[in-house]
Amino acid sequence: MLVESVVNPQSIALAASSDASNAIPFLGLQFFPEMKKSGIDLRWIKTHRNVSPVLAPSNYDALPVLRARDGIAIQDTEMPFFRESMQVTERDMIEIGRIADATDPYLASALRGVYDDTTKLIRSAEVVGEVMRMQLLSAANGHPSIAISANGQTYAYNYDPDGSYATGNYDSLTSTKMWSNTSTATPIDDLYKAKKALAAKGYVARYVIMTTKTFGYLRNNAQVKSALMTTNAAGVIFISDDMVKRIVRDVLGLEIVVYDKTYIDYDGNTKNFYPDDTVTILPDAQLGRTWYGSTPAERSQGVVTNAQTAIYGTGIAITTEPEMKSGVYKFTTTASEIVLPSFEMMDATYVIKVVNP
Repeated sequence: MLVESVVNPQSIALAASSDASNAIPFLGLQFFPEMKKSGIDLRWIKTHRNVSPVLAPSNYDALPVLRARDGIAIQDTEMPFFRESMQVTERDMIEIGRIADATDPYLASALRGVYDDTTKLIRSAEVVGEVMRMQLLSAANGHPSIAISANGQTYAYNYDPDGSYATGNYDSLTSTKMWSNTSTATPIDDLYKAKKALAAKGYVARYVIMTTKTFGYLRNNAQVKSALMTTNAAGVIFISDDMVKRIVRDVLGLEIVVYDKTYIDYDGNTKNFYPDDTVTILPDAQLGRTWYGSTPAERSQGVVTNAQTAIYGTGIAITTEPEMKSGVYKFTTTASEIVLPSFEMMDATYVIKVVNP
């Protein structure tokens, strides 16, 4: 049995699709759904939307007043490229090739190890998009941006070059206002301020994203406890997570979304997709797109005769390629992607850095 007959891009994509962990969605996809485009250039238009003004009065037979158009910013950039490979060794191929009966359970065991390796590449490709989406939503230092550096390659994208987001959609708390100072901080006021700032631009805030650590500040906060006491005539002995979420929902109309999903970064460290000590207020709306471009592997289909390529999901290319070199036979599987989110509705979000070092 040839390894190519059972290990190919289609079977690898199928194995990844059936993986139970694939059922766990990334939070960012709810606000940045995936879409495919040709090439590697990405252009999107971001409008500075304001609430509607009244129509200007006019005299009869007079020329109408010309209204200034809302600000429009065109973002044009080249999308980043990611690619990594894993190999099926000669020992792996011997174990697979010795199986005469495709129903032999040993075949499933041998293939599982191969598929586990290549599925990891697919999962890692999916992680890239979520890292980018959460970097945009958390707006480090007040500027929605993407920064990825590894393997001698650095990608950096600033979505707020004029600083308008940092000025109108970002707050950084200090001193007694930091949420870690639970006796003096006023998180309900902070969230209300953010909600009003978005309302002034015509957006209705619905969610507030944070981690469990950040949520813990709310559970222990004096202002939150006071609000609970006010709404509970019998008094409050124990504050549950649901009680805190209910107060924020009842007082502010905001649903708390706790997001603790983690990944392994390029240095091997476990990190949160969404950072601690930060909250993002946002509407129930699509904020942008997670755009996938056409990878070199996808564009080379039918040109490179010994390589096969299949597309997993929206734009992750899975390529398998046999190679004979110096008498050593190798079978390489490569995952590649060109991916970058757009952020057309950036102005509809508000970020608060609730604790500063």
